Amino acid sequence: MKEGEKTMYKEKIDAYIDSHREEMLKDLSMLVKIDSTRGEEQEGKPYGEGPAAVLDAAARLLESCGLKVRNYGNRVITGDFSDQEKALDILAHLDVVPVTEADWTVTKPFEPKIVGDRIYGRGTADDKGPAIAALYALRAIRELGIPLKKSVRLILGSDEECGSSDLEYYYGIEEEAPFSFTPDADFPLINIEKGRYAEEFTGSFTPNGNLPRVERIKSGTKRNVVPAKAEAVLRGISAAVLEEKAAQIAKETGTSISFEQEGEDVIHVKVTGLAAHASTPEVGKNALCALLELCASLPLAESDGQKAISALAQMFPFADTCGKALGIYASEPESGELTMCLSVLDYTPEGLRGEFDSRLPVGCSSETVALPMDARFKEAGLTIASLEVSEPHCVPGDSWFVQTLLSSYERYFGMKGVPLSTGGGTYVHHLKRGVAFGCMTEDVDNHMHGDDEFMEISRFTDSAKIFADAIIKICG
Repeated sequence: MKEGEKTMYKEKIDAYIDSHREEMLKDLSMLVKIDSTRGEEQEGKPYGEGPAAVLDAAARLLESCGLKVRNYGNRVITGDFSDQEKALDILAHLDVVPVTEADWTVTKPFEPKIVGDRIYGRGTADDKGPAIAALYALRAIRELGIPLKKSVRLILGSDEECGSSDLEYYYGIEEEAPFSFTPDADFPLINIEKGRYAEEFTGSFTPNGNLPRVERIKSGTKRNVVPAKAEAVLRGISAAVLEEKAAQIAKETGTSISFEQEGEDVIHVKVTGLAAHASTPEVGKNALCALLELCASLPLAESDGQKAISALAQMFPFADTCGKALGIYASEPESGELTMCLSVLDYTPEGLRGEFDSRLPVGCSSETVALPMDARFKEAGLTIASLEVSEPHCVPGDSWFVQTLLSSYERYFGMKGVPLSTGGGTYVHHLKRGVAFGCMTEDVDNHMHGDDEFMEISRFTDSAKIFADAIIKICG
């Protein structure tokens, strides 16, 4: 395609998207009003009522835009641009994470509201807004009569937030396109996603009743979150000894530690840290690791449980968020360091259950991470549930596909685009030639997964223009 044609198409696309701004917002609002949180499975509705309803509404919308629609078991719907050979898949999802209505301040989560350059509501940023932007990119190309030599397929799923079983089902039927991107992350583009080793571990002990001892440790709710709170019940420990050790650990870790006496020999301990995503544990303050360090520093009676607590404190020291103490540390120039988060623990003198979450740079595997960890845990009398590792994902940054997408980003943002790496996983993690492309930027906190989630309307419309520009380059 000649440069003059590219400029002409850009002007037409920009004018088209700008003139359809209100219609885009109307269609997005229609999807946001549907609570598509995963529910109980029903006949013909594998993810419940909400996800099925949003797929049905989206199917009608795709058909109205001239796409040929197919439903895959009420898990995924697709819209094909034409009957030509397919060159590109664009994947977005229409399911959303749960909400707590009481914490929303601008509007209720499923009552979209426009305030200035923002549209608020659950799913506006993740990922209904990006899905509509991709749809209008295709609509603009079709209605402007811009010729494509190959087709595009828009794939809309409904289980991304709960494990992406929708895509597993779909790709059990269909083959991956030559190129794929998902508008469910950040601009400029994410071409490297760390691998993940996140598992449960357990241990059973024979209590001996000796004092002093830890009666209970409880911390964490989700595997992928740095725990901000941790609690313990201690029996038979001197309050003076505890106070001295707690002050020392609190100073070293920057956490807050308080305790309350109950009767003559029972003390309740509470540690408060700072929550963070497990992919960036260095940003948080792990209350559980601080509590384990405190417990391991106390003069406790010897027992199987006490040995396990000490072992965990040694394997997951508060200051180590990259697996050095476990002997699995790794680093790679583009994907960065390995990260490790001990995220959940429920302990009694009879046994424990815990969870950890590690994000792995390029080059890591089960042999370099899971097997060494398994050996360390076995030494401590603990068992990891599985040694299965999700390996890192990488599409070369200098590939034609990545550089083509970056050129579309650069055209609208006016700055050089450099591919990024992430510790999180996106919708294309298991696709050989898949990258994440838009719609967010790191300088704007859209409250994704949080209260008052929003999408900037200017970013919403610009994304549609960028996607159209990229589609024309890849398929035109």
